[in-house]
Amino acid sequence: MLHVSLIERPGGELLSAILEATGISFSWGKNHVLKDLDLKVEGNELVAILGVNGAGKSTLLKCLNRILTPQSGQIRVSSADVSQASLLDLSKLMSYVPQSVRSSFSMDVYDVVLLGRRPHINWSIGVDDRDKVSETLRFLKLEEFAFRRFDQLSGGERQRVIIAKAVAQDPILFLFDEPTSDLDLKSQIEIMKTLRELVSDKESPKSALVAIHDINIAARFADRILLLHEGRIIADGTPFEVLTSSNIAEVFGVTSEIQEKTDYSPMRIIVKDEIRNDEEE
Repeated sequence: MLHVSLIERPGGELLSAILEATGISFSWGKNHVLKDLDLKVEGNELVAILGVNGAGKSTLLKCLNRILTPQSGQIRVSSADVSQASLLDLSKLMSYVPQSVRSSFSMDVYDVVLLGRRPHINWSIGVDDRDKVSETLRFLKLEEFAFRRFDQLSGGERQRVIIAKAVAQDPILFLFDEPTSDLDLKSQIEIMKTLRELVSDKESPKSALVAIHDINIAARFADRILLLHEGRIIADGTPFEVLTSSNIAEVFGVTSEIQEKTDYSPMRIIVKDEIRNDEEE
């Protein structure tokens, strides 16, 4: 049985701490990718990780999921120490969707989603497992694709199926690595709306940590943003707090204009130009 620790916000409101990581450092040889990172994700939060390519976004997700082992630090999901948990228990706590997914699966969509139930299956596939798959296919609007081959789907459709597999796993924490990469704009918005729905059920507090490259998509859909730069989190807060012109200049090397409140988003960032060396001096 999982026991969720509680943290207190100012004002006395108690919320569940789904993820808490402290002092996370990771290096590839002499290349220090992550440097003493602290982060926390509460229940019903969608938290975006922003940074340039090579900033350590994917490495951080892999450390949290124990695909990589950090040189230092502690990671807890609910009350479980990730370094001590069995792989079975870990797969019940969190699911990880990588940036690139093989399109060569010659399986039906239904069977791909059913793979997400593996942590919960003892001897044979049960009624509960099939019910969960059917429920997930409905939620992701994939019922019409259930018996289509995965390798015959479009990029956006395949991405929805892989997310469905993660949902069928029924974790409390989702880790998504660039879930909108290589998708058209409509598919990007559909995917992010789905992730937003995943974390919105107050009766079943789940959270998502999403590495993403599009600052406007992050501003529109994330509750909080972690800004990763040179191995450190240099800003952590709401989109308004984090996506300032100065932060964007420091991390992405561009000038920008922040427009508040549009019909579809609380803010919009307009990138103007790169910052030239003579301007920095």
